[in-house]
Amino acid sequence: MTRVGGFLRKTSLDETLQLINVLAGSMSLVGPRPHLPEEIEQYEAHHHRVFAIKPGVTGMAQVSGRSNLDFEKEVKLDVYYIENWSLWMDIKLILKASS
Repeated sequence: MTRVGGFLRKTSLDETLQLINVLAGSMSLVGPRPHLPEEIEQYEAHHHRVFAIKPGVTGMAQVSGRSNLDFEKEVKLDVYYIENWSLWMDIKLILKASS
């Protein structure tokens, strides 16, 4: 990885291009992060709950450990978000993601 690429990833500036998807309506600012097709192929029935809402640029799993979480913990956080959504929760997650 180049220095510029490392900086973009470290500061999450590489995520800003996803704002185009938010403006186009295919993503939300907050919601479960989309997974790679090869990950989706391995979903079990209870994992499909994350498809209940649009994917987001940031979400519970991203502000709770990002890639340090195992897949099951990530899904549990995403399902918790889906089942307990509120505007206040979105605001808190956005603030936490930007800090």
